[in-house]
Amino acid sequence: MLDAQDAPQPPKVLTTPMEIASNLRMLQESHDPLIITFNDRTQRFQSYMVDVDRDNQLMTLDEMVPRDGERFLAAGIPFRVEGFHDGVRIAWECNTPLSIDDSGPHRCYHGALPKEVIYHQRRNAFRAALKLAHLVDVNVAGDKLGKAIKGKLLDVSATGCKLRFEGDISELIQLGQVYERFSAALPFGHMTTPVELRHLYFEERLNITFAGMRFHNISGAVQRQVERFVYQLQRDARRFDKDDDFY
Repeated sequence: MLDAQDAPQPPKVLTTPMEIASNLRMLQESHDPLIITFNDRTQRFQSYMVDVDRDNQLMTLDEMVPRDGERFLAAGIPFRVEGFHDGVRIAWECNTPLSIDDSGPHRCYHGALPKEVIYHQRRNAFRAALKLAHLVDVNVAGDKLGKAIKGKLLDVSATGCKLRFEGDISELIQLGQVYERFSAALPFGHMTTPVELRHLYFEERLNITFAGMRFHNISGAVQRQVERFVYQLQRDARRFDKDDDFY
């Protein structure tokens, strides 16, 4: 049972320039991935917020991945942007055109700040980080993959998880794709469930790929496994709250 503090909170609509700029800047500074979906299209594209200019009411988005989403941008098709930061969903609609800028070292898109932003604090989706010394082994497999990809579980919530893979796997998996056989070696037994790839980022300096997965059509039994694991991590976090090694 969830108490009132842990219950899902209703979404808020932010309308003041200060609130909007502050939350978009939070996404920028945390380098949180953004998912872009164009109207009447199912394909998802990934980007990042690279600049927020509150004084001039402007924002700049990084180059989309895959880049072929630019043809929708150039055609002026409205789109939706969605990001997540510490369990908070931040989303908005873009109904005004963005200009494509390839004059600098990095391709980007300039446009007006949104007039409204949805801010949704989902307290029940507590995301628990694992100690690096106790990372859980995971496998991602499915009909769209030639062979399973092995990685590590970095953090987990009731709705999804963040994974780490050695090397660049961005050519092997695709945003928005559902992979039918995700498995994780939890301390009290293996869990297996379909997952949807929501975020993907290759850190060249570390030669590591980070991926954000959302659990897809998760069964009740596996959901209880995940919630039990999250509860265990929450309990350990409270126990070692003053331990600098935990993060």
